[in-house]
This record gives sequence, structure tokens and C-alpha cells, in this order.
Amino acid sequence: MAPAEGQASPAAPGETAVVVVDHGSRRSEANDMLFDFVELYRRQTGRSMVEGAHMELASPSIADAISKCADAGAKHIIIAPYFLSRGRHIQEDIPRMVQEAAEKHPGISCRIAKPIGIDNLMADLIEKRVQDASEA
Repeated sequence: MAPAEGQASPAAPGETAVVVVDHGSRRSEANDMLFDFVELYRRQTGRSMVEGAHMELASPSIADAISKCADAGAKHIIIAPYFLSRGRHIQEDIPRMVQEAAEKHPGISCRIAKPIGIDNLMADLIEKRVQDASEA
């Protein structure tokens, strides 16, 4: 059974929750893309506790998503930035926001994964997009 709106799936013992974080936008269609990706990630990985969050400009916030996971029983939460590079948001803003949110939930650990960065998979994806555009 799917969790009710606003509730995360209950955590299995020892399960690590994942919070995928993007920048956030004033445009709802841009924000909706994050949740489409979160659903794709959930299906492809089989992880049951995956939440999306926006760093700013839209809800849910990083703090909202961490609270949702903690309230569902997660003890370990990985923050997965949906960002390409290690700019100011990755190096300063997101770590600060995660720390502030984690302090409200004693007993949980939060770690921040690397941003998407440079990866062979990204080169393959860009080439696919170039090929698609060439064929259009």
C-alpha cells in the first residue's frame, strides 16, 4: 500500500533513506521534474524511502524531507545532490541546511553524496541527446 500523501514509507530496519535535492524553481513544471526523477530512481533501485527536496524557492525543503524520513524511522539519510558541479550550493549551502535539519533529529546520521559531476554515464547521455537532436 502506498503511503498517504505527506508520509514516507516506513523504514525497514537498517534502511538508508535517500533525499534527492535540486535547486528549486519558481516554475512548478521545473520542480515537478525532480519528483518524476525521484519516482524513476525509486523504481530502478528498489529503494523504498526516497524523497525529493528543493534547496530553495519551493517546497518541500531539505529540512522537510529529512524530517519525513526520520519520522518514518530512517536512522541513516544520504543527501544526493541533483547538481552537476561543486559550486557554492554544494560546498556551503546544502551542508549548512543538512546540519541544521539533522540537529532536530538526534540519533540519525546524514551524509551528503558527491554531485553528479563528470562521469562516463553523463558523456553517454549528452551524446544521446546530441544524436536525438541531429535526427530531429
